[in-house]
Amino acid sequence: MLTEKNTRRGRLLQQYVTARITRLDGINLGLFDFDRYNTLYFFALNADEQIYLRYGGRDERGFTSYLDLESLELALERGLELHRLHHEGRLPAKRAPRARYAREMPVLRERTIERGRCVECHLVADLEYVQLEREGTLDRIAHLYRAPEIRKIGIELDVPHGLRVAKATGRVADAGMVDGDEIRTVNGVDVWTFADFQWEYGNLSHNATVLQIGVERNGRPVDLTVDLPSLWWHTDLTYRNLSVDPRIYFKSSPLTSKKKTALGLDPGGFASRVESIDPLAELLSSHQLREDDVVYGVDGTFRDSVATTADQFIKFRKQAGAVLTLQVLRGSERIEMPLKTERMSFRK
Repeated sequence: MLTEKNTRRGRLLQQYVTARITRLDGINLGLFDFDRYNTLYFFALNADEQIYLRYGGRDERGFTSYLDLESLELALERGLELHRLHHEGRLPAKRAPRARYAREMPVLRERTIERGRCVECHLVADLEYVQLEREGTLDRIAHLYRAPEIRKIGIELDVPHGLRVAKATGRVADAGMVDGDEIRTVNGVDVWTFADFQWEYGNLSHNATVLQIGVERNGRPVDLTVDLPSLWWHTDLTYRNLSVDPRIYFKSSPLTSKKKTALGLDPGGFASRVESIDPLAELLSSHQLREDDVVYGVDGTFRDSVATTADQFIKFRKQAGAVLTLQVLRGSERIEMPLKTERMSFRK
């Protein structure tokens, strides 16, 4: 380790046996399960493979959003405390997850292991989804959107202080959360770090409408019931470069039901106005959309039980690499145009 031994962090680390995992060939993926698009991720666990806590996590803003040396030291201290409780028999054992290994995944074995290549985190993540797609069991919503953004429900953390709330707004403020609260539980499960929170939150059913959060306020526990907004689990997948995520190179915003009705469109549909177009669209001949076009249908489908915009519908329901037909309103003219989705590829 590069940390000096006489520092607070150094003294904490000397009480751990540290191991750096750089490839996942023989690693139990069931035990070490996490969002594999994190740049840095720690597990604090004992020799019996009981995980005490996790440290890491990120969001759409970048890979360091929740990484901080002070919060790491807090996590190290908490891990030692939990280890002491374990030895005293005061920490309930957790049920071991089913063991899984990279070699059990045919597509990863074919593309990586049998070619003598390193099994890296991002390869496991991407090819897990490719395998599900190959088997016809990929659920884009359930499988791809694993790390919901906590700011979407109004939580802004004081990152150096772990799970201390710097600012509570929106849904959590409506539920009674206030600045300075210390988050302690998510749906009844103890959480000690942002990574713990994000892990439990990400494992919540996407059909959930409420989230239970326990906080400590002035030394006393307070239980909160948070009403989740629509699409609370939805995040931007762009930085993940997933093979199964169709690239469409435009973004749109939903129209109001009143506006859709005024335009003669289905008021319950996903008609949406194009607000931005990626320059790659022209370079790749992906589509000929213009800003302010209204996309009101995709392959003759005009509404969806989940998607509120046309680009969401494509992301949720269509296969990467597919050529689609868009129903578009341009001014007063209704036209149809092809859209060629792109399938991302990187070293496998």
